[in-house]
Amino acid sequence: MGYDIDRFVGYVNEGLLCSICRDVLEDPLQAPCEHAFCTACIHGWLVHHSNCPEDRQVIDVSLLRPLYRYMKNDLNRLQLHCKNREYGCEMVCSLESIDRHERECEYSQIPCSNAGCTVQIERRNLDGHLAVCEYRSRECPNGCGYIILSAEDTQHNCVAELRTELELLRSEMICRVEEAKHEMESRLDSQRRHMVQKESILQNEIEELKSQMSRMMSDVRSLMAAERQHRQELEQAELEKREL
Repeated sequence: MGYDIDRFVGYVNEGLLCSICRDVLEDPLQAPCEHAFCTACIHGWLVHHSNCPEDRQVIDVSLLRPLYRYMKNDLNRLQLHCKNREYGCEMVCSLESIDRHERECEYSQIPCSNAGCTVQIERRNLDGHLAVCEYRSRECPNGCGYIILSAEDTQHNCVAELRTELELLRSEMICRVEEAKHEMESRLDSQRRHMVQKESILQNEIEELKSQMSRMMSDVRSLMAAERQHRQELEQAELEKREL
């Protein structure tokens, strides 16, 4: 949709009107046949049609182009009233700068910034509204630190709030202690399993060393017996030699 033509001061050239909504062009596009449209208007038209609404020539979204520069300049120079005129704004400015003005206009209707408040208020009156808004929040003046809404002011009880906060802290602490306990038990259990596994490995190594030592002792005894046998044989041979 375009800008309402009744907002404009003075004469508006027919060529600067949208061929669909007949209001002054907003974010304009131009067809090859040189008819101009608001972007939203022509896109909506082409959803159900494939031709120009003025001369029925075939057009497609890909054929649409920005407005000629001289037409764009003429459009930007048009003077119009702020949309907040009905609320008291008397500003008249060019179409080129109207959006910037309306974003900052003191007469704009804006929502209250307090959560839960649905009031729409003029920007210039926002500070006054915030000072009395029933949804405004503030810290308890008695020092408990609780943030209260004005609507809850009469129901606020510091002792009850502090008790609730203490219970929450206690519950949180219990949860953290339990988590730390479970974590420590898990670590200890892991270390215990590791130690048992290590002990089993060491025990196996000790048994293997004992077995090796037993075999070595058996070999030593065999060698000593062989040495005695060899010595006896030498002694016998020596005796036989002497007899000869």
